[in-house]
Amino acid sequence: MSLHVIKIPDIGEGIAEVELVAWHVKPGDSVTEDQGLADVMTDKATVEIPSPVAGKVVALGGEIGTLMAVGSELIRIEVEGAAAEESIPASAVHTTSSAAAVPLSSAAPAITPSPLPSSAPPPSQPSPKGARSETIAKGRSETPIASPSVRRRAWELGVDLKSVRPTGTAGRIMHADLEAHVASGAAALPPPAVAALGQRRDDEEKIPVIGLRRKIAQRMQEAKRHIPHFAYVEEVDVTELEALRARLNGKPNAQRPRLTLLPFLMRAVASAVREFPQLNAHFDDTAGVLTRYGAVHIGIATQTSSGLMVPVVRQAQALDLWASASEVARVADAARKGRATRDELTGSTITISSLGALGGIVSTPIINAPEVAIIGVNRIALRPMMLGGAVVPRQMMNLSSSFDHRVVDGQLAAEFVQALRGLLECPATLFVE
Repeated sequence: MSLHVIKIPDIGEGIAEVELVAWHVKPGDSVTEDQGLADVMTDKATVEIPSPVAGKVVALGGEIGTLMAVGSELIRIEVEGAAAEESIPASAVHTTSSAAAVPLSSAAPAITPSPLPSSAPPPSQPSPKGARSETIAKGRSETPIASPSVRRRAWELGVDLKSVRPTGTAGRIMHADLEAHVASGAAALPPPAVAALGQRRDDEEKIPVIGLRRKIAQRMQEAKRHIPHFAYVEEVDVTELEALRARLNGKPNAQRPRLTLLPFLMRAVASAVREFPQLNAHFDDTAGVLTRYGAVHIGIATQTSSGLMVPVVRQAQALDLWASASEVARVADAARKGRATRDELTGSTITISSLGALGGIVSTPIINAPEVAIIGVNRIALRPMMLGGAVVPRQMMNLSSSFDHRVVDGQLAAEFVQALRGLLECPATLFVE
């Protein structure tokens, strides 16, 4: 018997370190060749590290959330034959979009890894009796592993997740597990008691910010720190646009999706940047170069169970309203389900951020670097407005936009937003080339 050392592979693209986001094995487990050992996350993707050998896990090289350098020891496996060090080639790893990274609240249990030994123990010195079971017991997490939606559903049903048998990866409780538990007739918890007014509470919860949530935090911090943002807010009368949208949606057509406001705004952005190409651009502040793009690749800020992601609708200038709506639905759904490819999550040239009915009156969106502009959409509200000397009800909406003041002057930003306003208030112009 000997030890086989598996190291963090060189995934390419200049990646120097990765974050360990999930273990699929624990000390004492037997593994087969090509079995998944762990998931690591780069800036763009989650990578599953497979085992190149069959054997028994001896030690893990880090805890969930650990940043590990390429070439550092990931795991040690006891195998038959001579000892070896293994650096898995990048072609052997399985890569998915970072949307598939384990969400914060459903991350794999924080297995306490056994320290990596400095040398392999002699074959004649077996482990003390009971050592394996003790290691495994220490590695288990007492907190059930489940996504926020599963936890919310369990709370609604009055089910203690500790009593639910998990079937997901690394002991994760899935929706199907919860429903099966309820269907079995298991007793539910009594409804939570309502706390009395002013009742003292001393509980607290520490949540590690790891995986995709940490990547989002880093990108937001870097963008806000390095880009001198300035905001510009303008109200838009969308009464005519909403009337047109209602008429188009009122014509049944199985081949066409229902239209939201977003496809109209995408058409307006694609049209306006023809006159203001400075806004459809990337700024490389290291090289001091602004790159303008002819193609309009619109990023759509999308909330997922793992956090905020920005899937991309490419060549938006070539899409009509219904094609825009279909493509938005497709890439947003892929992001929410963790199936978006790397190409679908990168390369946007300008971004739209909308919270729909939750959009509020004004927002200050953070620029999706290295872009130089982001368009924030606030909610539509019926408000009294002066029109033709009379007070009339109109459907009004604010656009809250942020710009990189290093390369976009205030007047340029204002002219761009006014162009958007003109297109949206007279929607017929969206169809004029």
